Amino acid sequence: MKTQIPASICAALLFAMSVTGHSQAYPSKPLRVIAPFPAGGTLDTIARTLAQPLSRALGQNVIVDNRPGSTGVIGVELAARAPADGHTLLMMGTAFTTNAAVRRKLPYDTLKDFAGVARIASNPMLISIHPSLPVRTLEELLVLARARPGELTYATSGLGSAMHFAMETFKPRAKVDMVHVPYQGGAPATIAVLGGHTSILVVNVSEAAPHVAAAKLRALAVTSLVRSELLKDVPTVAESGFPAFDMSIWYGTWLPTATPKGAVDRLGAEILRASLRPDVRENLSKVGLSIAAMGPQEFDAFFRAEVRKYAKIARELNLRID
Repeated sequence: MKTQIPASICAALLFAMSVTGHSQAYPSKPLRVIAPFPAGGTLDTIARTLAQPLSRALGQNVIVDNRPGSTGVIGVELAARAPADGHTLLMMGTAFTTNAAVRRKLPYDTLKDFAGVARIASNPMLISIHPSLPVRTLEELLVLARARPGELTYATSGLGSAMHFAMETFKPRAKVDMVHVPYQGGAPATIAVLGGHTSILVVNVSEAAPHVAAAKLRALAVTSLVRSELLKDVPTVAESGFPAFDMSIWYGTWLPTATPKGAVDRLGAEILRASLRPDVRENLSKVGLSIAAMGPQEFDAFFRAEVRKYAKIARELNLRID
């Protein structure tokens, strides 16, 4: 049987092939990739996996600069203030759009200050628990939560994160009351649950999977419509009694809107070429990521639609941070 390549990846590949070396002067110095979450997380893994092939393709060093804090806002602000010359790239996930939905006083304008460069990958979130909690399925967790309203806590990578949105969207459907405990990234949230400081963990499947394998966490459900390749035995939320529930995380890159189009197209093309390399795809798949490639024009339209989508959810659920 022939492997079918998703249409979005085909389109991204055609874009990458179409961009030629018209901007020979770019880049003229090392490329700085701002990753607004701590080292060791999924975003950091993507950035460092792409850094070497990007460096070879661009003929310049690619330096990953981790700037965690405030669910990514600190790093995004830094990228917004960078010169619009194509040498400072923001790499971010769904939190880039959820922040715009829940924060009134961002130090940048998400839609005006940034242009999408390339979408790279996506993965589901995992709902897991500390093994001391006496449940083994999502259904059992919900029974316990209903019996103890307001007592169970769930950890995420931060206020207004995709994980926060996923659980706050899920809670009214499940008729439960659980308390959100935000951390500055998926890694700190995971450590908190491993240490027994919170009972429930909602993070990228890639960040929790090693601890599930070591029996330090108990996996209950993934938030995508299909099961994760990393945890094939773990059901989806949809399979657990909530049909059509689907909230996954995607990852992409942005430049300031004033960046010359030639730089945007060149960088977008090289990111797509790098992400579609067999070795890169294999390495990312090991941490539960699926390639979800988009070029600049398609991704820019996609991320703007995501901002509108999450703004609508935030209004409906009255989710605001400031």
